[in-house]
Amino acid sequence: MSDLPATPAKRTAIDRFLNIVEKGGNALPHPATLFAILALTVIVLSWIASQFTLMVHHPVTGAEIRPVNLLSIDGLHRILTGLVTNFTGFAPLGTVLVSLIGIGVAEHSGLIGAALRQLVLAAPRFLLTPILVFAGVMSNMASEIGYVLLVPLAGLIFQAAGRHPILGMAAAFAGVSGGYSANLLLGTIDPLLAGLSQEAARILDHDYTVSPAANYYFMFVSTFVVTALGWFVTEVIVAKRFPDAATRSSDEKIEPMSAAEKRGLVYALVASLALTALILWGTLPADGFLRDRETGDLLNSPFLQGIVAIIFAYGVVAGIAYGIGAGTVKSDEDVIKGMSQSMATLGGYLVLVFFAAQFVAFFNWTQLGLIFAVEGATFLKALNMPAIPLFMGFILLTATANLFMGSASAKWALMAPVFVPMFMLLGYSPEITQLGYRIGDSVTNIISPMMSYFALIIAFFQRYEPKAGIGTLVAVMLPYSIVFLIGWTVLFSIWLALDLPIGPGAPLEYIQAMQAG
Repeated sequence: MSDLPATPAKRTAIDRFLNIVEKGGNALPHPATLFAILALTVIVLSWIASQFTLMVHHPVTGAEIRPVNLLSIDGLHRILTGLVTNFTGFAPLGTVLVSLIGIGVAEHSGLIGAALRQLVLAAPRFLLTPILVFAGVMSNMASEIGYVLLVPLAGLIFQAAGRHPILGMAAAFAGVSGGYSANLLLGTIDPLLAGLSQEAARILDHDYTVSPAANYYFMFVSTFVVTALGWFVTEVIVAKRFPDAATRSSDEKIEPMSAAEKRGLVYALVASLALTALILWGTLPADGFLRDRETGDLLNSPFLQGIVAIIFAYGVVAGIAYGIGAGTVKSDEDVIKGMSQSMATLGGYLVLVFFAAQFVAFFNWTQLGLIFAVEGATFLKALNMPAIPLFMGFILLTATANLFMGSASAKWALMAPVFVPMFMLLGYSPEITQLGYRIGDSVTNIISPMMSYFALIIAFFQRYEPKAGIGTLVAVMLPYSIVFLIGWTVLFSIWLALDLPIGPGAPLEYIQAMQAG
């Protein structure tokens, strides 16, 4: 009997589904290549569309809108002269660069890593799970720090507490990736998505502005909802598969906070409180220096319009203060080094943005985005769907697309030019459309093999489960994905039903479109 070949294990439905997802995602080209292909496709489509009598009326001005042929001499001239300005004028580019320069100082000085360790190490045993999920959500403001630091640290912490390390890593990963769009603070993803939404909104309304804080109120509340949901799934569902038991020993150990690190955290806290006091001085009084000088308004003030600069300031001030206290910043060269290292990680992003900017610009020039939006809005109006089912469908569409294309910015650069103006024509603001996208984009990150850090998380799992693979990780994280999708969609539906504001100065409705309708 021992000479007989082993019977292959029966493949489950989820295994077959994951195989399709993995193959479909791997078949896609690199996002930068994809946008280059799409930009060329738009040029060809503009020529095809111009051969037909396609025409719609602008929903606001009533003017006739026809396709513009870019495969012509005039179109070629526009492409050649606009290639550079398309890139340099792309709204998300500058905001992301400025934000990352500031956060780079905080990361390079060790502030973010030390703050996460202190947060988790100080937690009582019974609060370890919610603290890990919460720390994961909060780590999103510093891009990859949650993946490379918090997830493996969570495994070590749970092991030290006598619990299964996979359970701790799952909880942390759920917060870092599944709760990607939630946070108590604004991070780099907020100005990035807001810039893309603004570009898309200007297909219909040339003066429309989307603030990086457009979804802040909703995301603030979502932080606690995601933490509670992650806590529930970890203890009620996932813990049954990974009961408390001894696991194989690890040579790694959790290093306690050193005196220098503790001193650095105190310095950073004092500096952050001082900067916060300065901002409150400029915003709370009716004549505060950060309010609009003519009206005293806060919603259209330099404070909100300059929120990216404030993110930069917090990163630099707190990072330098921590570095001085901890001894990791000894001169201005260390500060500049932190900024430079942050910029060095953006090489791939800059290439992606170059091609994405061309695609968005070409799409706008051809008028195809506006034509599709008007026709799509007409179709959706005929369906007469209420807001909640309409956005539920949009969230599900985004969550499904996320399985095949992991980059949040790349997906939104692709989807925003169609869905933002389409929903504007239905009377919904770009801010609420962006919010629906962020929910769908977050909840399936943890089960998407296309997510950038998916392979890294598998490697972390293999420290304690050597046979762990894609199926293992997805099986562990799928309950989080389902519960997050249901819970977050319910919160979104309640928010819509109660007509609550989603962010400072961010309307739920597109008033201009409704008035013109």
